[in-house]
Amino acid sequence: MKFLNAEPFRIKVVEPIKKSTRKQREEWIKKADYNVFKLKAEDVYIDLLTDSGTSAMSSNQWSGVMSGDESYAGSKSFFNLKNSIIDIFGFPFVQPTHQGRAADFIMSQLYSKKGNFIIGNMHFDSFKGHAEIAGSIPVDLIIEEGRTANDIYHPFKGNLDVDKLKEFINKHGKEKIGLIIITVTSNGNGGQPVSMENIRLTSEVAKKNNIPLMIDAARFAENCYFIKKREPGYENMTIKEIARKMFSYADGCVMSSKKDGLVNIGGFICTKHEDLFASINQLAIINEGFVTYGGMSGRD
Repeated sequence: MKFLNAEPFRIKVVEPIKKSTRKQREEWIKKADYNVFKLKAEDVYIDLLTDSGTSAMSSNQWSGVMSGDESYAGSKSFFNLKNSIIDIFGFPFVQPTHQGRAADFIMSQLYSKKGNFIIGNMHFDSFKGHAEIAGSIPVDLIIEEGRTANDIYHPFKGNLDVDKLKEFINKHGKEKIGLIIITVTSNGNGGQPVSMENIRLTSEVAKKNNIPLMIDAARFAENCYFIKKREPGYENMTIKEIARKMFSYADGCVMSSKKDGLVNIGGFICTKHEDLFASINQLAIINEGFVTYGGMSGRD
């Protein structure tokens, strides 16, 4: 039997959860009209709904609750966040938001317009909804292997079909495409990863046709781990090194920090383009609050 390595942490705090009887559970689900979203969280013994915002936090994170700077403008908490994002992702212009879908909204206002197409490997529903409200037509171009759960093995079922992307551009014209977005990992088909080579090839097509490329980075660390484990040439690179290379192919990214950020709330949008950042700031001020707190408290 193969044993896993010891986990690199100690459990410091525990939260009690309530056990229930079968009879109680039957009563609760009936009262909820058999809709699990209507259940009280305290009545759910094992909650597998989502990892979003439900992660345990480290002792350093909890200490930040007390040391967070609640200044309206110029908070040191903002600069700590900004410097960490630049260090990991490499994008110099960073706008925090209260969570990922707020960043999605800003992105939709930048790239969506009535009648244009937004191309993705498989759109996550929050950005898809924002794009549709803005008048765009979201299109999923995930590889065929990514549409099947078990039938066909493929190490990167989140890959965007680059040949179909080229065909789509030739058919509709590059001027009709507002954005290409790659979601890592691909949440729409079960968190399937995207390969570095696929991101590189997609970036080449985007640059050739002057189409912006963004990455939805909610689970970027997990995607980098899959690249390290499954894609030749990356086995000796660190997750951080893989991440920097992965994001170097994009114009920017959006992220819900509630996933791989392992926090309860927060998100951001960042870009490498200073001219675009002015528009991002304006949209953030209108919808999220001042640019340095982005809808969050300093402790978050």
